[in-house]
Amino acid sequence: MSAPDPRLIRARKAPKRPLRLSWADPRFRAVIWQVIIIGIVLAIGWYLVANTNRNLSARRIATGFGFLERVAGIPIGESLISYNPAEDTYGRALWIGVLNTFKVAGIGVILATLLGTVIGIGRLSSNWLLAKLTAFYVETIRDIPLLLQLLFWYTLLQGLPAPRQAWHIGDAVFLSNRGIKIPSLIWEPAHSWAFVMLLIGAVGTWVWNRRARAQQEATGLRPRLWPVALALMVIVPGVVWAAMGAPTGIERPVLRGFNFQGGGTVSPEYFALLMGLVLYTAGYIAEIVRSGIQAIAIGQWEAAGALGLRRSAILRHIVLPQALRVIIPPMTSQYLNLTKNSSLAVAIGYQDVVSIANTTLNQTGQAVEGIAVIMAVYLTISLAISLSMNWYNARIALVGR
Repeated sequence: MSAPDPRLIRARKAPKRPLRLSWADPRFRAVIWQVIIIGIVLAIGWYLVANTNRNLSARRIATGFGFLERVAGIPIGESLISYNPAEDTYGRALWIGVLNTFKVAGIGVILATLLGTVIGIGRLSSNWLLAKLTAFYVETIRDIPLLLQLLFWYTLLQGLPAPRQAWHIGDAVFLSNRGIKIPSLIWEPAHSWAFVMLLIGAVGTWVWNRRARAQQEATGLRPRLWPVALALMVIVPGVVWAAMGAPTGIERPVLRGFNFQGGGTVSPEYFALLMGLVLYTAGYIAEIVRSGIQAIAIGQWEAAGALGLRRSAILRHIVLPQALRVIIPPMTSQYLNLTKNSSLAVAIGYQDVVSIANTTLNQTGQAVEGIAVIMAVYLTISLAISLSMNWYNARIALVGR
């Protein structure tokens, strides 16, 4: 290996030239142009805000977010927390909309990832029929507008029989045009404490896994993970649940009058929205997974096959872990798209944050604040998804030593 050029070494060690306050210095010009651009942006922002306030004042439209403390009076069909339209405020109604958006986006991301991964792997299958079916699914589902798919699923669910003629599985699950009725657990404090212990156990298992990995790198011996995970995530929550009375109450849906009472409900609006988002996004995720797997050199498959590993084991332990480095960045975009596409819920009557915010601004007349709330919610969700996915991508990235 040749020795480094001494001139390059001297150049690296040379002190930086001080900034000269002269237009001939390019660094000084760069600073001046940045100041000018920032000033222009601030001036435009000030003009827009001032002009908006002036127009709102001329039309005697109140500004500010004080309306969030007023009684809403908005009927909300489904919510994760208690809500009374005659007593609760616009702020609580908007919070319910945010939770409803989370309920769709969170479950949708998980289901779309699972379905998209299976379809993407199926496209690379040696089975001709499976490969063609998955390819047909991907090419078809991506060419149909998402809004049309949502309307299709919602119309299909509205065509189901009425509650009195509902399809049922035993006396527990009922499917009708009012949604899916299922038995629900009667939640008690014992369940809350057991769930808290489960979360603590999950954190403890993660810490133990990191410690075991460090010990393996130092000594070559890795402590077993499953006994610790079993104790922290199963036994301890089970003991807490049993010590607090071991409640097992189940509430079953019962037909009373023209509808079911009791149990849990999956509304047609929620199910149609979730189904449309999952199926649509899974088509794009499938292509991302397929391209990520194909990015791995064929020599990886051949070398692992030469060792006698089965194709499924090669895929799980060798190919997919490497393909994640290619899959994760575009997968982040699909998660963001799914979350933002959930705003189409207003077309089928599902009350997410956009739907409730639209009703709020129509009742209060404060459109600027209502749109600002919607923008802030989606910006926060998008930044949270991006930060978490970028953190995970950095953890699995190859780092030169």
